[in-house]
Amino acid sequence: MSLEQWQRAERLRVEIQEFCRSGMPSDILRKSSRHLMLNKDEYVRWMRALQSRGWAVGHWPREHGGMDWSALERFVFEDELARAGCPWVIPFGVKYVGPVIYTFGTEPQKRRFLPPIAATDQWWAQGYSEPGAGSDLAALRTAAELHGDHYIVNGQKCWTTYAQWADWMFCLVRTARDERVQNGISFLLIDLRSPGVTIRPVRTMDLCHHVNEVWLDNVRVPVENRVGEEGAGWKLAKFLLANERTYGAGVGEAWFALARLKTLAADMSCGGARLISNSGFHRRIDELELRVLALEALSYQALADMTSGAESSAEASMLKLRASEVYQDLIETTVDALGYAGIAYDPGTLHGEGPPPLGPDDAGGILRYHLYNRAATIYGGSSEIQRNIIAKSALGLQP
Repeated sequence: MSLEQWQRAERLRVEIQEFCRSGMPSDILRKSSRHLMLNKDEYVRWMRALQSRGWAVGHWPREHGGMDWSALERFVFEDELARAGCPWVIPFGVKYVGPVIYTFGTEPQKRRFLPPIAATDQWWAQGYSEPGAGSDLAALRTAAELHGDHYIVNGQKCWTTYAQWADWMFCLVRTARDERVQNGISFLLIDLRSPGVTIRPVRTMDLCHHVNEVWLDNVRVPVENRVGEEGAGWKLAKFLLANERTYGAGVGEAWFALARLKTLAADMSCGGARLISNSGFHRRIDELELRVLALEALSYQALADMTSGAESSAEASMLKLRASEVYQDLIETTVDALGYAGIAYDPGTLHGEGPPPLGPDDAGGILRYHLYNRAATIYGGSSEIQRNIIAKSALGLQP
């Protein structure tokens, strides 16, 4: 990466740090830094606060309303917000389907969808996973049959995050059968207000409502809502997943979690002494810090390779694999540091209801994050799948 790229990224870093100190909505930051549940209105305010500075779509090309950020600037943006404890940058519109549309979509699709995505006037969900087709995504069975100028779609999607709030869903569907299962998959944009769409909540291990089942029963989707050619959906899916995994390393989140762990260990007592003075626990923290440093170094190496054109699918898989495992271990260690306060869990406290949590006021949020992130080694491609990709791409092995 060039000196100019580093300088631009550092200027952006300073701007984001200043925003987190004085421009970030304080009520949202207070909740997100304690891992409490945000509602849709709060997420919309958050995304619009970012877009007021052009940041929500800063990675988009200027011709589509973005700022032409480099890969390094995009990483710095995600990293600094997470280090400050800011909310998740909801990815489904601005990071996932938006780039697919401006890369592969028609001009009418770009005019129709990109402006409301950038402005958070439309809320999107991702229709990829199905029963029996999660990490093995090519096994999907949701079918779309062409009838005149519409597809008739039937099937089921699951683990569909925030579909209960969504206006639209980008969806992989099977439009043809082929010996190679990756063929015959198409990429449709589905209006979730269409007749035949049913959304049912799925309560996750943290007893909260993040994800859903989406049932599609003879849903009519105009052909003009297909992105790319019929049967080209697998190419678009790989494009989207590469973006998701490369920028999903979560380095900033790991640093934020590590800082909270250190503070907690300094505050909590164990056998009449501060937990941080326990040599065994101190060693656990030191080992975790080394792993976060290694993850950060791997992330910057991946960015350098991306900039030079040497990026590989194995690198993205290594990032996803290591990041999810490090983050799980960080939160698990933090729960251990809570002691007795890590036993009782009342999801009502995440919404400001019920009695306060035992111990620190963010104990409930820490427990929620611990429970929810047990899925981190499954969603976005399970750890087993990532190891297979690494074995094939980097080592030339056939699993």
